[in-house]
Amino acid sequence: MTQLDDRSVLAALDEAMVGRRRELELLVAALAAGRHVLLEGPPGTGKSTMLRAAADAAHRGFVFVEGNAELTPARLAGQFDPSRVLGEGYTPDVFVDGPLVEALREGSLLYVEELNRVPEETVNLLITVMSEGDLNVPRVGRIAAADGFRIVAAMNPFDNVGTSRVAGAIYDRICRITMDYQSAADEDGIVARRAGGADEDLRFRAVAVTRATRSHPEIRVGSSVRGAIDLVEVARRLARIRDTDVSDPSVGLDSALVALSGRIRLHEGGDRRAEDVIREIWEAVSSEGDDPKHPAPNGATTDHR
Repeated sequence: MTQLDDRSVLAALDEAMVGRRRELELLVAALAAGRHVLLEGPPGTGKSTMLRAAADAAHRGFVFVEGNAELTPARLAGQFDPSRVLGEGYTPDVFVDGPLVEALREGSLLYVEELNRVPEETVNLLITVMSEGDLNVPRVGRIAAADGFRIVAAMNPFDNVGTSRVAGAIYDRICRITMDYQSAADEDGIVARRAGGADEDLRFRAVAVTRATRSHPEIRVGSSVRGAIDLVEVARRLARIRDTDVSDPSVGLDSALVALSGRIRLHEGGDRRAEDVIREIWEAVSSEGDDPKHPAPNGATTDHR
């Protein structure tokens, strides 16, 4: 892409995304330079949203791969159709492309989610493609990467359950972009966009409570902005069911419990439930009075970037 093309892509991304200007510039620059990219950050920080938007803005194909322990090399690259092999033999025509080969042939962005959950032998396949720019498939031959092909992987570096360390060979062949939670203003903008027409006071409290889960001393892993979006959406519908207003304290609290209690992870050894901690945070934010924009306790409105 030329410099003008890059700027056009960024202009389109600014329309599609809330904030993230720096990360968007880095992503567009790395892809335009022909590099593969690793997006590192906690869940809910917009990694897949940003990449899908970048693919749309640049008019590139987008191939999604869910990274997990079951992602074998055959599932990633493709395999021969067993039923057709019986009648036609091992010919290229009976090979069923996997997402990697599909992206190679079409020059698409291959998005591998949760890279640190992918088995080592499958990761090695990605290393080969990054190094050589092609893939040799037995009985099919060499499949060269079409113009525009890039691998973009993502992972949550703070999750240590069912994950493994990413090999240094990956880091040596990839450009790394870190993504943390956004500012309170940006997260409010995301909720406003995703839950259009939401009550401003409810929206602000939802963002404040959600952000406070990331700094509460009893919480090991807090909620992403998705928790605030769900809180607002549930509260709007719960208020209708109860024939009351979203400002009703019971509506907000119950919605917070539904939206956030399953998203947080408490430190081991505590004697309180997730519901107890969410109730405490909600009441602390609500106790700030009629002006919800007054800074809440426990860092509820602090920008934890």
